Amino acid sequence: MIGLGTYAFFWQHSDRAPEPLSLRGAFEATRDLDVDLFQICDYAPLDGMTDAELRDAAAAARDLGLAIELGTKGIEPERLERFLRLAEVFDARLVRSMLYAPDSRPTMREAESWLQRTLPAYETAGVTLALETYEQLATADLAALVSSVGTPNLGICLDPGNVVARLERPRECVALTAGLVANVHVKDFAFARQDGWVGFTYSGAPMGTGLHDYPHLLETVRPRERGINEIVEHWLPWQGAPETTVRTEREWTRTTIDYLRSTL
Repeated sequence: MIGLGTYAFFWQHSDRAPEPLSLRGAFEATRDLDVDLFQICDYAPLDGMTDAELRDAAAAARDLGLAIELGTKGIEPERLERFLRLAEVFDARLVRSMLYAPDSRPTMREAESWLQRTLPAYETAGVTLALETYEQLATADLAALVSSVGTPNLGICLDPGNVVARLERPRECVALTAGLVANVHVKDFAFARQDGWVGFTYSGAPMGTGLHDYPHLLETVRPRERGINEIVEHWLPWQGAPETTVRTEREWTRTTIDYLRSTL
C-alpha cells in the first residue's frame, strides 16, 4: 500500500510555514490525495499529547478511513513499550524506529538484549517493529542484528538514500536487506555541484529524476507481492520562501504518488 509520512509534510508542519499544518490537517491532505495510509514518524508533538488528544487523533484517522503506522527513534525497552501502547490507540500494525536515539547509543549486544526483551509483547499484539537503514550504522550490522533476534515481528525499514552518507551504495543496501524488509521509505535523491564547483550537495529530488533505482528495489524486495507498505517522504531543501517551499513540497508529494501508481 502507498502511504504518506510526516516527512512528506516536513515544511508544512514546521514553524516556518505561514500556518503550520496540524496532524489532522496532514490526515485530511492524505485523504484528499486518495491515499489510505499515514505514518506518524518522528513527529515531536506526539510525545506531548494527552491521552484524550491521542484518542481524538486516532478517531480522526479512523473517520477518514486512514490506516496508521508510527515512528520513533531508539530501541530502549521503555520507549518501545510506550510506542506499543500508542500502536494500540491508533490500531497501528507497524512501528518504525532506529537503533540509536539522541540520548541512547547501545552496543550491538545491548541492542539484541533489549529487542529480545521487548519483541515478545510486539508478537502478542501483532505489531511489527521496523528498524531503519541509515548512516550511523552499517547496513550489514543492522541486517545481522535483525536476523539474530529471529522473529517475523522484527524487520527493516528500507531507506537506501540514507546509507550514502557512510559511503554505502543504495543498490547494495537494497540487496543486502531485501529478505528482511518490513517497510519502505520512498524518496529520490541526487548530488548537485555547489556554487564555485567546491564540492557537492546531497539532497532530495523529485521522484524519478534522481539517482534512486526504484525499479531495482521493486524487483529485488517485491514489496507489493509481500504486502510491504511504501511510505512517501522527501528531502526537500528550503526554497527561499515559505509559500514556494510549501508549494514545492506538495508538488513533490503528488509527483511521488503518481510515480508509484504508474509502477503498479
